[in-house]
Amino acid sequence: MSEDAVVGVSSRVARSATDEPGSSGFAGSPTPGPASSRPAGGATDSSRSLSRERSDDTRRARLRTRFTEALGIEHPVVQGGMMWVGRAELAAAVSEAGGLGMITALTQPTPADLVKEIERARTLTDKPFGVNLTILPSITPPPYDEYRRAIIDAGVTIVETAGANPEPHMDMFREHGVRVIHKCTSVRHALKAEKVGVTAVSIDGFECAGHPGEDDVPGLVLIPAAADALSIPFIASGGFADGRGLAAALVLGADGVNMGSRFMCTEESPVARAVKERIVEASELDTNLIFRSLHNTARVAKNAVSDEVVRILAEGGKFPDVRELVAGARGRKVFENGDLDAGIWTVGQVQGLIHDIPPAGEVVRRTVSQAYEVLSQRLSLFA
Repeated sequence: MSEDAVVGVSSRVARSATDEPGSSGFAGSPTPGPASSRPAGGATDSSRSLSRERSDDTRRARLRTRFTEALGIEHPVVQGGMMWVGRAELAAAVSEAGGLGMITALTQPTPADLVKEIERARTLTDKPFGVNLTILPSITPPPYDEYRRAIIDAGVTIVETAGANPEPHMDMFREHGVRVIHKCTSVRHALKAEKVGVTAVSIDGFECAGHPGEDDVPGLVLIPAAADALSIPFIASGGFADGRGLAAALVLGADGVNMGSRFMCTEESPVARAVKERIVEASELDTNLIFRSLHNTARVAKNAVSDEVVRILAEGGKFPDVRELVAGARGRKVFENGDLDAGIWTVGQVQGLIHDIPPAGEVVRRTVSQAYEVLSQRLSLFA
């Protein structure tokens, strides 16, 4: 893949195929393989049968973007912070493979428990990893200031914030050299985050699991819109499961991708096996949007509980009418016990592209390898 050809696709993707300091692109990249096809059964060759040799090659490759340079990581592949999912084993596995793993702060019952979880991750990898701190309105909010202090005292230097304006936390994070990635669902919120001094933004399209915002803008439009508006690095979130998505995000102007549902369905993910198998079996149609009438939209797995929530709210019900159905304790039981109808649980439309339960490190490696192959193959069309 020549330098001129890469720049012809996107100036953000890569400017050099060498490993010189400050270069960007696929340094030490593997030789591209043949074009992938889609066999019977639905999965692509590249998602189900990348050779071990190619995976070994990709361990030596490094995909450089503005995001990797700003965060000091090898590949712009981030495991998003997910409630009950972002624990030490998963975060460490992603980081050890060259991506950026995330421990979810509020999964830990106390700030002291968070510090212990951070130390557990450090016994599993010496690569950079981050902590997700989601800030949401609550009748009895968690002690956010104490969690923030725990993050700083534990020596973590990368934080993913989400849910509300990170500005109240920025002064202390900056004072201690913490780089902040803020997750947004709109360009206007991303611009606000840039203004308050975050290092990078994660822009979340309508396809995503959890809260996609109220604008209903999918990634195909939201990503290039963000690229046109932002000057800081940003990664694309919502709808990403493999190297095709990474390649598309890079070409649309992003500096990497954030993947949640894909990493939830890996060996190191702490959720019950039944949940992972359901993700593999499900299609992109098997999600529900709940809380639409309450202007707090959330995308969750389609099951008996979420169907009932949709029905009640569509018939004019209010939050008190569904409070017990959507209780977080019930959703936690899904992940811990594997009872898929115990409560609501989040997953994205991207589950339709997830066909296996591999190690998290393999997901990172083959995502980068496949992105290289896809970009190489598509560039050959210009020959």
